[in-house]
Amino acid sequence: MNNILYTVAVILVILWAIGFFAYSLGSIIHILLVIAIIAILLRIIQGKRL
Repeated sequence: MNNILYTVAVILVILWAIGFFAYSLGSIIHILLVIAIIAILLRIIQGKRL
C-alpha cells in the first residue's frame, strides 16, 4: 500500500512536469501536482522513508 502511494505521487509529479512544459493540459495539471505533494507530505509525516 505504501509503495502504491509513493508510485502514484511520482507519476503525478512526472505528469505535472510534462504538462507544465507542454502547456497542453491547462490548469488541471497543477491540481495533480498538489495531490502529489500532499501524498509525499503524508508519507513523510507518517514517518516512512521516501
